Amino acid sequence: MHVDVHGGHTSENGRTAAGGRPPHTPPAAGASGASEVAAPEALVARALGLLRGPGSGRGRVILGLAGPPAAGKSTLARHLVEEVVRQEGPEAAAYLPLDGFHLANAQLDRLGLRARKGAPETFDAGGYVALLQRVTAERFHDIYVPDFDRTLDEPVAARHVIRPHTRLVVTEGNYLAAPEAPWSAVRALCRELWYVDADDDLRHRRLTDRHTGGGQDHEAAALRIAANDHPNGEYVKAGRAACSWLVRVPDLPAAADGRTVS
Repeated sequence: MHVDVHGGHTSENGRTAAGGRPPHTPPAAGASGASEVAAPEALVARALGLLRGPGSGRGRVILGLAGPPAAGKSTLARHLVEEVVRQEGPEAAAYLPLDGFHLANAQLDRLGLRARKGAPETFDAGGYVALLQRVTAERFHDIYVPDFDRTLDEPVAARHVIRPHTRLVVTEGNYLAAPEAPWSAVRALCRELWYVDADDDLRHRRLTDRHTGGGQDHEAAALRIAANDHPNGEYVKAGRAACSWLVRVPDLPAAADGRTVS
């Protein structure tokens, strides 16, 4: 299902859940059907449906958001968490970003990977999958979640927390739909996995703003996008068929906390 959250037109080749399935049940990879236009409220309603729909019970649900760099994943994820908390109560939802599992710069330097920062091999993918597994299995203790600080340009520990009564965990990152191990384990841990898309030109502008905002000049930013962000994005696009829903979020503004979209 290819969705424009601002109410625009959907793509004719967008993928959608197979007809007749409950909204909380992901279709088989590559399922197709009629396209649908959805407003932001419809995305929130679908997230809430994971908690309220048939068979939802009282267990914890993980909703995954995959997509290329600067597509708007983190902004959408935080919006969904905020809206679910507003409607379901304090700490009903929590945020778990893959960016918290960036390798520290010291490790990237040791491995000779600083120039490839953001590529699949520059994440602690095993640690990320292990935390998702813990989130599904452990319900009696607080679970602390790392994030990435763009000012420090480093991951930071325990920025977020998943409480025992948290029922929806929204996790997002570039490589959630990647087919290689250990990334391939993510899909089975998510009730649904949405692919967040955006036009390449829009993503390029966002990436330029992100890199120049971090202190790089326009030439350095352009080189980084061409040599790193672009190939990473092309790799991510290959995972669209594994996702439950294809969601387009054009012209998504920066988050209220000032972070750029990702």
